[in-house]
Amino acid sequence: MTLSNAGPLRILTLDDHAILLRGLNAILQQEPDFKLVGSYDNSRDLIAELKVKTADVLVMDYSLSPGDMDGLNLLKVLKQRFPGLTVLVVSALYNSATVALALRYGAKGFIGKNQPEAELIQAIRVAASGKIYIEPEMALQLTQLQYSGPLMEKRESHTSQQVQQVVSLAALSPKEQEVIRCFMAGMTVTEIAEKFSRSIKTISGQKQTAMRKLGLKADHELFMIRDTLQ
Repeated sequence: MTLSNAGPLRILTLDDHAILLRGLNAILQQEPDFKLVGSYDNSRDLIAELKVKTADVLVMDYSLSPGDMDGLNLLKVLKQRFPGLTVLVVSALYNSATVALALRYGAKGFIGKNQPEAELIQAIRVAASGKIYIEPEMALQLTQLQYSGPLMEKRESHTSQQVQQVVSLAALSPKEQEVIRCFMAGMTVTEIAEKFSRSIKTISGQKQTAMRKLGLKADHELFMIRDTLQ
């Protein structure tokens, strides 16, 4: 859904951290052409409300509570059930692999939580206008993921090997992506199994398969990738 002259932009917010959610809402309510029509701390309540409530933009966190839906799966659900809703992701989990996956599965923009308020407002306006919002530095990193060769070599912060690892991460199966993202977020195999209602053996197998595809042999190597791409 895009901006129009029919009235204020109707916005929903989703974040599992109460203090951050209140801060986000306060920022949005300062804009005269924004109207906050709903605020949620879990995806279940959000989806239930979307069935009976009309909104233009959802501003959502990517990493919700351990008992909630995974950010990528939520994007898939929103895209399928509410295709007219524009989704902007605001997250501390801000790296090229995560951004690429979010955009692939329906997000119209992605901004890091460390950005100033003015940047957030701009991101909402851009996404609501029908365009994709990505910060310039992230846009360059995503371009480097898409193309190989000399363009990669111009970046000092990412070696060709690191970029290839990110590409491999984006190529994992959806379930393998879920497991790796949760593991990199600090969750144990047992916690991940409980979150997705799978057996510990299944989660362990998916983790090992994902690491093999990434060319990694030990857990610390996976965390090295995470740290270099934050």
